[in-house]
Amino acid sequence: MSVITLFRYDVPSSIVVFLIAIPLSLGIAAASGAPLLAGLIAAVVGGIVAGALSGAPLQVSGPAAGLTVIVAGTIAEFGFAGTAAIVTAAGLLQILLGITRLGRAALALSPTVVHGMLAGIGLVIALSQIHVALGGAPQSSAWANLRDLPGQVADYHSVSVLLGALTMTLLLIWSRLVKTTMLPATLVAVVVATVVATALGADVQRVNLPANPLSALTFARWPDSPLWEVLPAVITIALVASVESLLSAVAVDRLHDGARANLDRELIAQGAANAVSGTLGGLPVTGVIVRSSANVAAGARTRASSILHGVWIAGFVLAGAVLLEMIPMAALAAVLVVVGLRLVSLAQIRTYARHRELPIYVITAVGVAATDLLIGVGLGMATAALFMVRRLARCDIHVTEPNSDTWLVSITGTLAFVASGRLTRRLAALPPGKHVELELHLDYLDHGAYETIRDWQASYTRSGGKVQVSEVHGSWFHRAGTDGLGTGKRTAPCVTRGRQSPDAHGHVAPPLAKPRVP
Repeated sequence: MSVITLFRYDVPSSIVVFLIAIPLSLGIAAASGAPLLAGLIAAVVGGIVAGALSGAPLQVSGPAAGLTVIVAGTIAEFGFAGTAAIVTAAGLLQILLGITRLGRAALALSPTVVHGMLAGIGLVIALSQIHVALGGAPQSSAWANLRDLPGQVADYHSVSVLLGALTMTLLLIWSRLVKTTMLPATLVAVVVATVVATALGADVQRVNLPANPLSALTFARWPDSPLWEVLPAVITIALVASVESLLSAVAVDRLHDGARANLDRELIAQGAANAVSGTLGGLPVTGVIVRSSANVAAGARTRASSILHGVWIAGFVLAGAVLLEMIPMAALAAVLVVVGLRLVSLAQIRTYARHRELPIYVITAVGVAATDLLIGVGLGMATAALFMVRRLARCDIHVTEPNSDTWLVSITGTLAFVASGRLTRRLAALPPGKHVELELHLDYLDHGAYETIRDWQASYTRSGGKVQVSEVHGSWFHRAGTDGLGTGKRTAPCVTRGRQSPDAHGHVAPPLAKPRVP
């Protein structure tokens, strides 16, 4: 890394990310029910520790909205010091996963479920923070927040409504009006709301930071609870933080032409950052796509941008806390409302609708919002598994009548017992006493479907018809009546010129004849 590259690209990029990170870190801490300082600690550690060790150099780490609901529940159950210890343990678990090269295994979770989970979390954040933006207090659940929202809107809120509405309006329209990355919408919206509140002398709740941040650190303390109660929280934070960070790293790779991310190293970096953040009393750290994409768009070239943004935050907290304490909480809540709603991506919804996976997305999102994260993700994974089974067991049944005497029934794909009912109805609709050619193009046939075909064949033959079964691919029907079906799907053998591989019965196909040259 040259000095020219550092000052020309990475320093300006780090300032842009720093300006975005300050209000987001404060807002995420407030939404989590944690001390506001905890969000700033996570931002500093995420920038410096994760940035220095990162396997995705242009990714920027810090407190993430996707963990807000989990952290809020953990704080309610174990207290903040106990939550900090859980974050530390989750970081150590992430390091273990990275060392054992299980980084890519976290990506095995269906992206539809992950994005549905984030959408559900976004709904929970938006429903809770809209109450704060209106000058009230959030309730304990998404349903309670939704139920009480009309009453909250009808109540008298003085200037809080103005500040919240002004912040949200600027967040939505600023990027359309001004194209420079040096003035991010989040910073502009919060600064304008703060100036308006100060000019009006508004009596509203504002950011409250300790006078001496270093002496106010809440260090991790293991919760006084049985291990079997603490361990699920550790695993949940570790897995969700890992998946979110790795998905973000993969997404950032698509934004630039530099070196590709090393996911195992990135997981180790995220684990180290969480271990340090939790020990110092900070929130969980993940790779954050909002800050990372801003980092790339601002022209960052190396990891120095992420590291420097953490340094700027640390310096600002130590030297400029009085400026942060002027920010109205209603403005931060409005930022979180917009961030939460943006987690419900319309582009992703259209994509999943086009690929017929929208039910998985919706069930996961609604499950997370209506119950909790683990139940919602469990419902989403179960739905995804059902869709997978349905697709794997899909078969196409075509009935044609080539001439007046012979009917052709062609079955293609996987014929399992789940399709037996549909197969029975299609075969029962054939006219009696005809010649039927049953043509099988199967990659799998289970015993239930075999019994269905055999019983229909016997019945149709007794009624005066004639059935001829031919297998174009494989020999599933033949083997079902002789030596059994085996244990799973089989792919068609690879046919090449020269020596051929034996099939499952030890038979070797004759070599292909060379084509004649005229």
